[in-house]
Amino acid sequence: MESAMPIPEPDHGPDPHDSLLMRLLASVIIAVMLSIAQTILYAMTVVQFILMLTRRDRPNVELAWAGKRLGDWLAKSTRYLT
Repeated sequence: MESAMPIPEPDHGPDPHDSLLMRLLASVIIAVMLSIAQTILYAMTVVQFILMLTRRDRPNVELAWAGKRLGDWLAKSTRYLT
């Protein structure tokens, strides 16, 4: 006589409620980070303006590059939240 193998329960994947809670948590963390990033962006703007005043209208390339990267992150974060 062959022993009957138990029929496995179907896997329904992760609980949608859990993934929604994780998305909410990620959204809250990103929203806080966005607020901090905006403050950093304002500070970078002031520093860049002061540097341009002292360097005869020549922007600081590294600061401009960092500002572009920060702007890219802000855009990606906003798309995630919406």
